[in-house]
Amino acid sequence: MPVCCTTALGRMRTAAVLLVLFLGHIVAPLEVPLDPKVLEGLPQPPTITLESPKDYIVDPREHIVIRCEAKAKPPPSFSWTRNGTHFDIDKDPKVNMRPNSGTLVVDISGKDKAEAYEGVYQCTARNEHGTAVSNNIVIRQPIDYLSSIKAYFLEGSPLWSKEDNPPIIVQEGASLVLKCRPPAGLPPPIVFWMDHNFLRLPLNRRVSQGLNGDLYFSNAVVSDSRTDYICYARFTHTQTIQQKQPITVRVVNNGATEDRRPSFQVPSGPTSSKMVLRGEVLDMECIAEGLPTPDITWAKVSGELPTKRFTYHNFRKNLRITGVTEADAGQYRCTAKNTLGSIHHVITVTVKAAPYWIMAPQNLVLAPRERGQLICRASGNPKPTIGWFVNGVPIHNVPDDPGRVVEGDTIMFEDVMTGSSAVYQCNASNEYGYLLANAFVNVLSEPPRMLTPRDKVYQVIMNKPATLDCSSFGSPIPKITWFKDSHPTTLEGDPYVFYDNGTLVIPVAQAMNSGKYTCVALNMLGKSDNQVYLEVKEPTRILKQPEYQKVQRNRDVVFECKVKHDPSLNPTMIWLKDNGELPDDERFIVDSDSLTITEVTESDAGTYTCIMNTTLDQDSASANLMVVEVVNEQPDPPIDLELTDQKPRSVQLTWTPGNDHNSPIKSFLIQYEDSLHDRGNWHNMTEVPGTKITAHLKLSPFVHYTFRVLALNEVGYSHPSLPSQQYRTKAAVPDENPIGVQGIGTQPDNLVIYWKPLTGLQSNGPGLQYIVFWKQRGVDENWKSVKIANVSNFTVGGTPTFAPYDVKVRSVNEHGVGPEPSAVIGYSGEDLPMAAPDNVQVHVINSTLANVHWEPVFYQSVRGHLKGYKVYYSRQGSLHHHNPHHAEQQVITFNGNRTHGKLPGLHPFSRYTLNVRVFNGRGEGPACSNVEFETPEGVPGKPSFLNVVNLSLDSLTLEWGPPHDRNGRLTGYTLKYQPVNNSNDLGPLEELTVAANETRVTLLNLKYSTRYKFYFNAKTLKGSGPTITEEASTVIDEGHPEPPPHPHPLSPTSQSDRHPLHKAHPIVPAFENASFALREDGVLVSWEYLGPENKVYVEYIVENSNEEWKKEKVNNSQSHTLKRLKEGLAYKVRVVAKDHSDQMVHSSEELFVTVPAMTSRQVDIATQGWFIGLMCAIALLILVLLIVCFIKRNKGGKYPVKEKEDAHADPEIQPMKDEDCTFGEYSDNDDHKPLKGSRTPSNGTVKRDDSDDSLVDYGDGGDGQFNEDGSFIGQYSGKKERDTAECIESSEAPSPVNAMNSFV
Repeated sequence: MPVCCTTALGRMRTAAVLLVLFLGHIVAPLEVPLDPKVLEGLPQPPTITLESPKDYIVDPREHIVIRCEAKAKPPPSFSWTRNGTHFDIDKDPKVNMRPNSGTLVVDISGKDKAEAYEGVYQCTARNEHGTAVSNNIVIRQPIDYLSSIKAYFLEGSPLWSKEDNPPIIVQEGASLVLKCRPPAGLPPPIVFWMDHNFLRLPLNRRVSQGLNGDLYFSNAVVSDSRTDYICYARFTHTQTIQQKQPITVRVVNNGATEDRRPSFQVPSGPTSSKMVLRGEVLDMECIAEGLPTPDITWAKVSGELPTKRFTYHNFRKNLRITGVTEADAGQYRCTAKNTLGSIHHVITVTVKAAPYWIMAPQNLVLAPRERGQLICRASGNPKPTIGWFVNGVPIHNVPDDPGRVVEGDTIMFEDVMTGSSAVYQCNASNEYGYLLANAFVNVLSEPPRMLTPRDKVYQVIMNKPATLDCSSFGSPIPKITWFKDSHPTTLEGDPYVFYDNGTLVIPVAQAMNSGKYTCVALNMLGKSDNQVYLEVKEPTRILKQPEYQKVQRNRDVVFECKVKHDPSLNPTMIWLKDNGELPDDERFIVDSDSLTITEVTESDAGTYTCIMNTTLDQDSASANLMVVEVVNEQPDPPIDLELTDQKPRSVQLTWTPGNDHNSPIKSFLIQYEDSLHDRGNWHNMTEVPGTKITAHLKLSPFVHYTFRVLALNEVGYSHPSLPSQQYRTKAAVPDENPIGVQGIGTQPDNLVIYWKPLTGLQSNGPGLQYIVFWKQRGVDENWKSVKIANVSNFTVGGTPTFAPYDVKVRSVNEHGVGPEPSAVIGYSGEDLPMAAPDNVQVHVINSTLANVHWEPVFYQSVRGHLKGYKVYYSRQGSLHHHNPHHAEQQVITFNGNRTHGKLPGLHPFSRYTLNVRVFNGRGEGPACSNVEFETPEGVPGKPSFLNVVNLSLDSLTLEWGPPHDRNGRLTGYTLKYQPVNNSNDLGPLEELTVAANETRVTLLNLKYSTRYKFYFNAKTLKGSGPTITEEASTVIDEGHPEPPPHPHPLSPTSQSDRHPLHKAHPIVPAFENASFALREDGVLVSWEYLGPENKVYVEYIVENSNEEWKKEKVNNSQSHTLKRLKEGLAYKVRVVAKDHSDQMVHSSEELFVTVPAMTSRQVDIATQGWFIGLMCAIALLILVLLIVCFIKRNKGGKYPVKEKEDAHADPEIQPMKDEDCTFGEYSDNDDHKPLKGSRTPSNGTVKRDDSDDSLVDYGDGGDGQFNEDGSFIGQYSGKKERDTAECIESSEAPSPVNAMNSFV
């Protein structure tokens, strides 16, 4: 029984407690190392390493190669089954098995056919330790055009479904479907439509190709008339193309066609269903007909379309979802819509899933008496069935093993014994496919052996991690212990980290960790040890980095880079310029610790980097070089700083200026450092003019001052001078108190006093503290105080709500208190207001504005700072029953102690409610009772839409919708209209009044071929609303003279639509009918443009490139030939119109053009007239012989003579064409013999690796031909060259090779 076709089998054990205990002691699988020295002596069951895909489609041009490779110790033997039975390859000389392999090679050349070897194959690899099996490999032939040709000549069946294609006559505006019905193929053919010039038929929103290959017209137009609608089928596996007989379509105009609502051409009905497998591509299609052409939209009914996985194709008629998941199941709605309505179709998608792995079984290596498990876990829809096999045999057919328990998708092993090795197969299958996995259980008994090289030396940088390997192998898994130097105790705890594979890691290596380490591997069969050495090195560090240099041209510059490194490591110094190598110039001199550049030029400017490399680490530093022309430089720093006239609160600083480098010093900046309170930070103190060399400095008490000076000229500041000697001032009482004192409550019962602390410079002495004072205003009580330090706030608790307090803060240190501070007023915490405003009144001013009045609340009830009032109001609905409205609350805030305010932006003719609330710093108080009011009527909004329909020679109909915002009771509509001539001048204005209950009006007696502009608005008692406009033209009638002007009577709105329906001509200019054609002198681009602009260009760009669009100007024409396109490239082409400012105002749709790669023309004997005549005569003789052969073959009465005579009238099977002198012939002697009339390359071969998308491979000079039945066939190459009869057409004939190469 094949392994891949069984259901899940296994026994259930009910002793749950024992099962839990068993699983608790399962060991991790032992990994067998890949070291050949280790593998050399270890037995191993077979493992399949390479196999052919499950579905193998034979290429008739090549041998059948069914791959099966496996590894094992000892090496495996291979065998095969075919269709479930043993396949004896020794009995078939055409089948060979490769040496030391299970791969089969089947020779199908000569008379042997691939059909003889179709079937289901399975490979088996076995040795004394077990048996592994491959997947089922299904071998089958492709179903394609060549098979159809063979069936035609041998069995009389047609290549394409035989059908009579009479001309199709269709009314303009009606829908149309051209059927393709291509022959079946494996894989299915690619279908496309072309004309007799081998140009692909243009597709757009109106004309599209369905997934089944049919051509759909949503509505036909006169330009659709043609005699060469040809459907082609391309078979990718054998690179052949077949064509259908041409279809003729004539579109007639037997009178005006009415516009119509959309309806679906495909799919049919309101609903359909589709099943797709997980991971595959989901293609859904909706093609609709209607007039005007409908637009298609897609939506998922119960969710969103999957982001980044869905795309639209075929002008949004196809929705494609890639990588389908279960979440993509559900209902998808496609909607077709035009101006007359819409229609929906719901596609219910069901997602199924072939089995896929959750956890595939893994090879298991166990020691005797150990435990383990194999898990085979898969999912799918429906849920897959799990089946277990042992060495290719169903597990229920093998003898019971007390140490093996099968629990569904898990096999558990307990107390395994030597010799119980085997290969287990797990099969997970459902109706959509299967998964097969081999996993061996190998029972090994091996003493430990070391795999890490002995005496290996590890070198690491200090403070970096050190990793010491101790790789070993043994069964059972050995236990690893580590020792250092000669110490007998094992290593454990910090700073060591141990891993299960024996690796020892020291996360932060130090010099003390250097030494010899010994690892010991131990199991019940023995032990093994190994020694490694660790050396911890000093890190490489750059002590003096290169510095920024600004030098004049022709001067020398030196970059220093001094490095410290471990003496046992060999360092290498590298210099880079702008992250690249130094220029090859003798001016660059590299020393051991510096880089010198002599006679600097402007090109030397840049970033220079020194890199010090060792075998273990590196360090780098960079500096910029700026080359300047000016001779001025920044000044040198001042020198000789001296402190004189030293006093408790002042000192005098003097200095000597440095070299100003030809730029006078403008000023000196004096800085100080307080090493007592702020060591390391320099602060600006004062600035003196550049003419002075002394400064009198005011000082603060209790500061340790150090001073330095910087000089400034036009170039910039100098480097700071060397610091002066330190000057320490004595301590004193504080000179100032904290600033920013304020009292703010954070809770209703507290008061928080804040201040800005003094700095160390302001403290004037040690022991800085603050005395905080407070007392409640208006209460007879003394000041309360507290002394605190190192804080900037203090909280007073137990205060009344929102009470005023006097607060102040005073500084104090060990030498006394600061000056008396001033008190500030603060307030304890606020609480929510208790009262609501009274006597709220609303005065409506107009339909959108109202005044609100209220009485203020008492100050005591505010309980905080009065911030203002908030008015909450909401619209309850319109007073008109046509406009229901959901109440939405709004709020407007009036700051301060206000008693009134305005409510703007109200909706007319509406009902409102409002309430007023007071708020303070903590929040809002309660709301007053709701007050209702109504707004009066206002002018209405604009009508919701205005459409022009039913256009004819002298009339049209206007349809509209009432305003969304009526804002009152409608009293009627006003319609104004006037003609517009070609120069956009306006004619006389007509005005009509329409009743409020009307929604359409028909205007009669209009001028034909005239554009009209319409102005339309609604009215209430308050006046007219805003106007909407629309433009449309009456229909052109060239056969009638212009009628005399006369009044335009108003027709009844209830009249029937007895006029023909037409779309109004577009007012906005646009490009239409853009197309292209490949010609010998270039690509001809054609279009129609209705716009006013006269600057028209044809632009093109190579597809998928980042270049700018190239353009060629068009001179008053509707077509243009592009002659500069390069052969063999794909382009995007468009036509654009630009205004006077050269801005693009209109653009056509983009055309995708592929310029074929033209081959050179060859002039030889085959193009001479006498040779063509001779070949035609020979062809005629051969044709007579063929007819005689066919008659003799069919004499037995197998086929009626009448059918043969009728067949000669069918152009699909006519054996000869007079116009091209080609003839067809098929021989069943050899599959590789080419069909007569087909083209082969000059070397007589067709390479499989050539591009699938090119037909040039099948022609001598790019001038290929179709065979007698209209197909273009690629010739197979045999083992020897064969001659073919050919008839080459005139060099002026169109070439299908290059034309199709652009599309297929």
